[in-house]
Amino acid sequence: MTSEDRPQSSREKPMGVADLVRFAGRTLDGLGLVWLEGEVTQSSLPASGHLYFALSDRGSVLSAIMWSRDLQRMRFKIEPGQRLRVRGRLGVYDRDGKMQLYADFAEPAGAGAEALALEQLKAKLAAEGLFAANKKRALPRFPRRIGVVTSANGAAVHDIIRTVQRRLPTPILIADAAVQGPQAPHQLVMGMAMLVKAGVDVLIVGRGGGAATDLTAFNHERVVRTIARCPVPVISAVGHETDLSLSDLAADARASTPTAAAELCVPDGIALEDLLKKERRRLDREMHHRMDRARQDIDRVTMALHVRGERSLSTTRGQLQRLQERLASLHPRARLLANKNALSNLERRLAAANPGGRIARARRDLDNLVARRDSTI
Repeated sequence: MTSEDRPQSSREKPMGVADLVRFAGRTLDGLGLVWLEGEVTQSSLPASGHLYFALSDRGSVLSAIMWSRDLQRMRFKIEPGQRLRVRGRLGVYDRDGKMQLYADFAEPAGAGAEALALEQLKAKLAAEGLFAANKKRALPRFPRRIGVVTSANGAAVHDIIRTVQRRLPTPILIADAAVQGPQAPHQLVMGMAMLVKAGVDVLIVGRGGGAATDLTAFNHERVVRTIARCPVPVISAVGHETDLSLSDLAADARASTPTAAAELCVPDGIALEDLLKKERRRLDREMHHRMDRARQDIDRVTMALHVRGERSLSTTRGQLQRLQERLASLHPRARLLANKNALSNLERRLAAANPGGRIARARRDLDNLVARRDSTI
């Protein structure tokens, strides 16, 4: 700005306030785009969508505004406490003559914008409960169909197919999707939706390795939300051992490699067969043990019934014999025989009591004694 452009002022002809404010505005605008660094001390986002904030540095404070069209392009949320590098034009607000910065871009002065945006998104999704442990679902032990969302040309899909076929052959449906680049988030989301509609029991979403910067698609908010609300369990297999993606946090299970994801999907067929054989042998032993116990129980019951039956039969026989004897005693012929026996007994007793008989016996006894005497002389 030349001296001719400066407004003239004197005691006799002072400059108007509005003139000075406009002059200051033109002067600052003449600086063009400037870069400033400072700490955000306050911020406000009214319904207009424009962001009003203040930058502070070494005791000085500068008001700033970022129009909504520029704010929408930001990858992170500007908040108090952040130290930023901000680009914009300086100007003076006509109404109060206050200098302010009209910012069109900002980035973290320390960590990169991508890292800050990721941390802010992670915090937001965590607050919504997308990563909560109690929302994790158990993987099906024997899935009927497995869905895989990844690049059909990458090594990951071949590792998954080979591992599944080796362990326990299971049908696999593949949704080809870019795993990096601007189209990757959309294709990953569409691939998951397609496989769920096809009726898979579990999903593997991932890629085969890569640098941490290649995980951008798996940190995309839309991808993470789709995983979290997926109606079937999801295994995240991003293939990066040290860096966790937001997809890893939202998934029901995480695997460090596609091969490990396949191993989580299906059990080892050989180990399962060995387990089944072991269980079959155990069941056979248990069955034989129970059969032996059942036989012993039957033998005990049979013996008890036999003894009880013999006792009951003996008792019944005794009762029957007594009844037969009683019945026989009541028969007329039996009564006649009993009377005859009684009569015979009476006759014998009468004969024994007859005097003639007693004299005859005494005579015989005397004769015997005389014979014995004569034989001894």
